[in-house]
Amino acid sequence: MRRSGLFMALLLRGLLAYAGGPHQGLVDMLLEYLQARYPEHGFTGDVLYVSVKRQRLFHVHGGQLIRSYPVATAKAGLGSEDGSWCTPTGLHRVSEKYGDGVPALGILKDRVFTGALADPDFAGVDKDWITSRILWLEGLEPGLNQGGSVDSHARYIYIHGTANEKSVGTASSMGCVRMRNADVIKLYDQVSIGTLVVILDN
Repeated sequence: MRRSGLFMALLLRGLLAYAGGPHQGLVDMLLEYLQARYPEHGFTGDVLYVSVKRQRLFHVHGGQLIRSYPVATAKAGLGSEDGSWCTPTGLHRVSEKYGDGVPALGILKDRVFTGALADPDFAGVDKDWITSRILWLEGLEPGLNQGGSVDSHARYIYIHGTANEKSVGTASSMGCVRMRNADVIKLYDQVSIGTLVVILDN
């Protein structure tokens, strides 16, 4: 394992252990890593970190760990190619938000509330419904998640609610980052357009 990979593995183990409350030393290490890797970006406001290995999203605000949430990334693993059904890695930002006022489990199609509510009990059938809220991601790394056939925005990579909440915590999505409905509603209300989102395999 490369030094940076080992560093992040140790860091995220600590973040997960302290997810119930801010731990300043660990948050400082996370921000130091991000600033070293992406020096052209500032990380002073909201930062969302998606740990694919742990299937968790960490919300840092103003240098403080606010909360961590279980998520579901792609069943097909990591990748950026269009049509791969994989979750892209690297630095993104929230480019658009959809779902203001939509009730929990409200079904969104083409980012518009259909007026229908999803049944949370699928009897084992995953319909890949997008529910409650959408944070649409734009890749910021050309060739990795921006441009051509690897463009996260053009691939409609979202952080969104799911009716299949039992899938959350496992790699089970079609490429997006799924969250429980109550969690994505809370996160949606806390972050703004432009929020930086980093997705790594650690």
